[in-house]
Amino acid sequence: MPSARRFAAIHLAGACLAGLTLVSACDLASAGSGLPPLPAMGPSLRKAVAFETGEQPGTIVIRKNEKALYLVTGQGQALRYQISVGRDGFGWTGTVKIASKTEWPEWRPPKEMRARQPELPAMVPAGPYNPLGARALYLSRDGRDTLYRIHGTNDPKGVGFDGTSGCFRLTNTDVIDLFKRVAVGAKVVVE
Repeated sequence: MPSARRFAAIHLAGACLAGLTLVSACDLASAGSGLPPLPAMGPSLRKAVAFETGEQPGTIVIRKNEKALYLVTGQGQALRYQISVGRDGFGWTGTVKIASKTEWPEWRPPKEMRARQPELPAMVPAGPYNPLGARALYLSRDGRDTLYRIHGTNDPKGVGFDGTSGCFRLTNTDVIDLFKRVAVGAKVVVE
């Protein structure tokens, strides 16, 4: 069993390799001055709102132009979460399902992403420095993994922008809340 110090160093190395905004943490590790501070969970950006839709409660509706994820809670009602969406060239639309859910997921960048960014590691272990954050909901279409996720982040300032490779990013605080409310098999509509 690795020590807590070694465990943190493994997570930190993956985060530094992934080019994440942990410059101060990477500097701390290379200077040998101790463990880096844990990334913040981020604020809750969730609000209960009026939301007209024909979708059933439990359905997620993502409106990319609003940078918002809506979880339908009842007739004319939803929870609205602020999200980051795909940057230019990485946006998509369609209907998918939640295939599975994972707490503290590990991250394996897809081969297409590693081809664009060869400095990425093959895998970043689960934990607070992982770019997928505290929770991930895996999206599938016709039973096949889309490689897109609804997930948290180790950089809560990175929510509310066009900056992902097609995934939908929430603060860790909000993705933990969403994770508890959404069932495997739930419908996700991306507009």
